Amino acid sequence: MKSKFFPLILILIFLITFVIFFKGLKNSNIYTPDTNLKKEVPSFELKSFENDSIVISEKIFKDNDYYFMNIWASWCIPCKEEHEFLMELKKDDRIELIGFNYKDNFKNALSFLKDLGNPYDIIVSDKDGTASIEWGAYGVPESFLVYQNKIIKRFIGPINNENLLEIQKIIR
Repeated sequence: MKSKFFPLILILIFLITFVIFFKGLKNSNIYTPDTNLKKEVPSFELKSFENDSIVISEKIFKDNDYYFMNIWASWCIPCKEEHEFLMELKKDDRIELIGFNYKDNFKNALSFLKDLGNPYDIIVSDKDGTASIEWGAYGVPESFLVYQNKIIKRFIGPINNENLLEIQKIIR
């Protein structure tokens, strides 16, 4: 009697184990932050990239304008990949581009902008990365679409042509 149940129990254990592992593989544990936000713009006071003047967030973001806040660095390879799309976005008068230069060397960042062009209307230096973290950034590049002092969309990683078309559609 024992010899008949042993193979059945073994098969049952195998099937239960298989089902558990199969379900585990289908359930991703990777955390992906929400990209559609309705979060207030964090306030900041940072040094301007061009000079030592202080830039205050309340003076930048106006109620009825669109802003594209981009966190970038000269040492960031994906930032170079997205740069052509930022230059294309700059051509649109309905949106203002704000650059957060993240933990970067000034000379390297300046060289980066001279070589590839400057798409930003305003650039601030985030030397220690604190302001970027307050925005909820995980790394560079990361971008936020702002309207009426609220973050309405987040772009994790470099923006591409699909993101550019989405931004243009939103601001129409």
